[in-house]
Amino acid sequence: MALNKEDILQEALSLLNESGLEGVTLRKLASRLGVQAPALYWHFKNKAVLVNEIAEAILQKEFAEIKPRGEGESWKEWLIALLNRLRKAMLAYTDGGRVVAGAHLSLTMADLSEAAIKTLCEAGVSLRESRLIVLTAVHYTFGRVIEEQSPPPKEGLERFDAERFKQDHPYMMAGIEEYFGSGRTVDDLFNDGLRLIVDLRNAD
Repeated sequence: MALNKEDILQEALSLLNESGLEGVTLRKLASRLGVQAPALYWHFKNKAVLVNEIAEAILQKEFAEIKPRGEGESWKEWLIALLNRLRKAMLAYTDGGRVVAGAHLSLTMADLSEAAIKTLCEAGVSLRESRLIVLTAVHYTFGRVIEEQSPPPKEGLERFDAERFKQDHPYMMAGIEEYFGSGRTVDDLFNDGLRLIVDLRNAD
């Protein structure tokens, strides 16, 4: 039976979750599907094309449609909600942040950015500011998810002197303790960072 693109991508997503981005190769994918690697070249001529399609599959699970801004909804809250959906989509898969951030030819990301810039412009933000706000917020989201999906190596943690680090970085540690000591979560941290970005437009 001939392979179809959708079945290949579903298997590729499973391989991504099991092995991370480095473990996704056309050879491994072909082996899992019980075919020779050249059979996949009809659909994906190389790994870069495959990864771009994996990114599209990840994004389409959350962005089959991009909801427009609701009546009376501020553009800031709409944008923050949109980027929370982007973060959710990427966090759903191992190395999802790296996959999506590296998919420079993603049409879904292009549609998302277009919708966001258009929404801001329609809310009265200039085209220049709209593009910069969206670009900065998207890059922040990429970076935050990649960091969340890149824990420190166990070997490094074993040699890490937490007490010495705290002594040498008192303001940094005090800020962390103050923030999370009040019950805030990593989700709050993500959203507070987004709000700093969208609120910069009104800063003096």
